[in-house]
Amino acid sequence: MRGTAVEARRPGMRSLLTLVGCEAKMVARDTSGLIVPLGLPLLILLTSASSASDLVVDGGRTALDVFVLPLVLTMVIAMVGIINMPSFLAYYRRSGILRRLAVTPASPVMVLAAQVVVSVLQTVVGLAAALVVAFLAFGVDPPGDTGATLGVVVLAMAAMYSTGMVVAAIAPTPNSAVAIGLVAFFVLGALGGMFGGRQALPGPLAEIGGWLPFGAAVEAVSSAWAGTPVEAAQLLGLGATVMVGTLLSAAFFRWE
Repeated sequence: MRGTAVEARRPGMRSLLTLVGCEAKMVARDTSGLIVPLGLPLLILLTSASSASDLVVDGGRTALDVFVLPLVLTMVIAMVGIINMPSFLAYYRRSGILRRLAVTPASPVMVLAAQVVVSVLQTVVGLAAALVVAFLAFGVDPPGDTGATLGVVVLAMAAMYSTGMVVAAIAPTPNSAVAIGLVAFFVLGALGGMFGGRQALPGPLAEIGGWLPFGAAVEAVSSAWAGTPVEAAQLLGLGATVMVGTLLSAAFFRWE
């Protein structure tokens, strides 16, 4: 009797979509994780946009265009990428889900991919909500260079998610992932001008903050929205974050 070789096949796109649906339900059930990254930036926009929309700065743009809105958009991206996403991945590792998936055709990498997809969708919803409020309620001007703005936003998302993957790699538990993510978010935000602009910081700290992902993203989005060339230093800062974050997370991430 001849043995029949059975070829194990990896799950395809349908399985990935199923995982994305499950991840989306998990995120939707996490009320604070769903509301805070969307609500807090909107609150800052609502409290700052009225006065900022009346203040005209260089080039005829308002402070809302070049200061407040770029900051709000960057906050949405950073909160989802650095705080939310790592907590879910740490939970899956802590509960043994990733370890069990490692011995099945469904690779744990699929869980990571599904979580990234859901995080991107959550970020897009947050960005869209902020833009709708800014356009309809405060009459923000459209971006001077739409293509550059979209490109910078995508690069900023990659930088924040790679930073979040480092958090997920080193955090042993979901609570520690949230704690580390919050510390990273506030440190990067403080150095990037979240609490009053980088010009208020001492010279060396302001320079460092401009290279780190939060400050680089705010400055790059501001330049692209105003229609002025994005400085190479900002793009290099975001690109370097993606590379370093990817290497560190690959080196330290454990499935169990």
